[in-house]
Amino acid sequence: MNIANKTILITGANRGIGEALVTEALNRGAKRIYAGTRVPLKHPDARVIPLTLDITDREQIREAVKKIASLDMLINNAGIASFDDLNERDAITRHLDVNLFGTYDLTQAFLPLLIGSGGAIVNILSIVSLAPLPPIASYSISKAALFSMTQSLRAYMTGKGVKVHAVLTGPVDTDMNRGFDIPKASRESAATAIFDGVERGEEEIFPEPMSAAMAEGWRNGAVKAMERQNAALVQA
Repeated sequence: MNIANKTILITGANRGIGEALVTEALNRGAKRIYAGTRVPLKHPDARVIPLTLDITDREQIREAVKKIASLDMLINNAGIASFDDLNERDAITRHLDVNLFGTYDLTQAFLPLLIGSGGAIVNILSIVSLAPLPPIASYSISKAALFSMTQSLRAYMTGKGVKVHAVLTGPVDTDMNRGFDIPKASRESAATAIFDGVERGEEEIFPEPMSAAMAEGWRNGAVKAMERQNAALVQA
């Protein structure tokens, strides 16, 4: 998947990694970028088309589908993260509603276009998908669930020509990580690494130093081997 001349939808495009992905896609010659946001957005580049899109609002999803005639890549970046200690069930529900079910609903809505174009789905996850970070327990739960969904979707999409990528980020300098006093990669470097991974066809993309240190172990590990083995049941 080469980004040049492609039509891309990026959710959560007004800040953080989403904003950096919009800029990087423009730098790589994207034909058109639909920038999905919950708040009004203006962009100086005519290739960027703002799209009012709360991924938990099914009516807004339906309206978005009406406005997009063709699509080569869906980047599911929108999400929420807050601190919690598992004392409130509602905190888990809030994170699942956005990070899992919102992503699911949007992906299902655009699958016909992506199958038609032989496109790609890029889900922005986190290394807490693999090992939870207790201060953000509900976020960790939701991202682990989304990672599992991403792996299952990959198995079903293989026979339909759609690539499915999981981006497993470590600490990146965004609002979500503001409370953590640790070294953080820049949003720009993360966006560059994400598109590099997509263009190389990597199923799991580790876009900054902390996650990159895990890449080889993951790709050659028993869990990844089991994923491939289980996926073969669908593909058969």
